[in-house]
Amino acid sequence: MSTVYASPLSHTLISLTGKDKLSYLHGQITQDINKLTNDTFLWAGHCNAKGKLWGVFRLFTYQDSYYLVGSKAEVEQSLVELKKYAVFSAVEIEPCEKPLIGLMGDDLSEVLEALNIQFNDEQTAVDFADGKALKLAENRVLLMVNSDFSLPENVIALDNDAQWQQAAIAAGEPSLNSEAIGEYVPQMVNLHAIGGISFRKGCYTGQETVARMKYLGKNKRAMYIVAGEADGLLDELELETQMGENWRRAGKLISQSYNQQTRTLMGLVVLPNDNETGQLLRAKHLPQVELSIQALPYSLEDE
Repeated sequence: MSTVYASPLSHTLISLTGKDKLSYLHGQITQDINKLTNDTFLWAGHCNAKGKLWGVFRLFTYQDSYYLVGSKAEVEQSLVELKKYAVFSAVEIEPCEKPLIGLMGDDLSEVLEALNIQFNDEQTAVDFADGKALKLAENRVLLMVNSDFSLPENVIALDNDAQWQQAAIAAGEPSLNSEAIGEYVPQMVNLHAIGGISFRKGCYTGQETVARMKYLGKNKRAMYIVAGEADGLLDELELETQMGENWRRAGKLISQSYNQQTRTLMGLVVLPNDNETGQLLRAKHLPQVELSIQALPYSLEDE
């Protein structure tokens, strides 16, 4: 049987309940929430009035509530922004303390069967006895579980989510650290490429900027995966690119993860969208750390 690992995730949750939750959230995010079913999860962005992202989330429903999964920085910022106008609607928006666990392995079938989690070909989200399961890929499933949840004995429990985060980065899944919040329009972090923007829904906060980026071809930036050898996470996030004999600013890491066993640093960085796979970047404040641009697992073309 394939080895299966379980990571306690550092990502956290926002819950939305109440009869106006659909209409309220629909006016706040880039996604058409009418597409959401109990059997699917959706990517969605939450923007400020200028179309810059407060956060990128996985959105799903469970027991008559909506849930948004994001990094701690994204959840902290979006929670404040979402609550600002909620007093005018019948909706309750709160942080949720339910544990999140990431399952990883080449073959998850036996572990999923033990947990009585069954996905059909059309499902990306399913309820099970202890909570909700989101299928991000064949080899990765995210679980939101109750506090008394226990893993099958044949699963190897990890101490942190570094391995999970590296897999998410390798999949080109955007996630914002605190320095990236409020800096990027959704297309700059490839949200359109993973189905996280609806260009046919009604108005939402920041929609004018997002639409202009698409229809006027204004966006000249994209999110890239970078990887290389390092001694740990970078304290300073700025990367440089070489121009002739000189180095100049390229962009800042919006997320990063470090694997101690392989001494590999992986990250996501927003750059001009004419960069190519294999191009070398270096850390500005630690120039011996060189990171090369990796191939994205999806096309950057609009839907």
